[in-house]
Amino acid sequence: MAIGFFDKTIAGSIGLIPKPILRRVASRYVAGETLEHALAEAKRLNDEGYLVTMDLLGEAITTVEEAQEITGTYTRILDAIQQHGIRGNISVKPTAIGLASDAAELERNALVLVEHAARTGNFVRIDMEDSPTTDDTIAVVRRLRLAGHDNLGWVFQASLRRTPEDLEALGPLGPNLRLCKGVYLEPEELAWQSYEEVNTAYARLLEELLPRRDHYVGIATHDDPVVAHAEALIARLGLSPDQYEFQVLLGVRPELRQRLRDAGHRVRVYVPYGRAWHAYCVRRLEENPKFAGFVTRDVLRNPAMLLGDQSKR
Repeated sequence: MAIGFFDKTIAGSIGLIPKPILRRVASRYVAGETLEHALAEAKRLNDEGYLVTMDLLGEAITTVEEAQEITGTYTRILDAIQQHGIRGNISVKPTAIGLASDAAELERNALVLVEHAARTGNFVRIDMEDSPTTDDTIAVVRRLRLAGHDNLGWVFQASLRRTPEDLEALGPLGPNLRLCKGVYLEPEELAWQSYEEVNTAYARLLEELLPRRDHYVGIATHDDPVVAHAEALIARLGLSPDQYEFQVLLGVRPELRQRLRDAGHRVRVYVPYGRAWHAYCVRRLEENPKFAGFVTRDVLRNPAMLLGDQSKR
């Protein structure tokens, strides 16, 4: 996706960056290590007019015990969201709550979360990870939706060639979904590779999804051409702000989220936190060279970022 030599070089060097320096850079993109840090960030964003989705960092969990422990932590996050009056929900990686063991473990833990979320008046978003997890993730969410758990949403990646067929197969089960580009490096036979191809795929999916008035679409992108296309489509369809939302990552292009908010759009900010911030940053930057290059350019333009936020430690 328009990955240049600079981006690839930076991504390949991420593991060599000293941890203290990477921590300072990460402080802009990760709320902190504790739930208290995440709640404070969520409250600040709420006060500025944004919704949030909270995510405990950590994935590729291979033991049943740890997956159940993470599931328990998410139930406490849901309780804290309710207790603190946070306008937000949770996003959960499938491999964080059992999929790295087997799909049955993911389903058991996801059921715990959607039932707990229902009791607290909240919503669970099951994220989409790399292509080997796609079938199991879709199957688990489908079964839970068929069982009547309406407070559960999907994520689909525009970069995957299969996504149009996957969305078509959902039928009435897919009214609340996040559409993102996808950060995982996938083989050409599975995914569109160029920036233009992915943008075109994203635009076509929006043109299919937004006119469906029974659907609620989270438009998850920081890319100006895609955002512009979405805004034009929203205006042409006469959609009201309660029929869709834009979704952005914490720390990434805050001027974009401000502009979207000021234009009257509903905007949700992804708020990750946890002690697994280092693995998260390294993995995400290695998997997404374009984003690695973006972060590096951001640091070069704003060297004060290297001072970090000591309160998040």
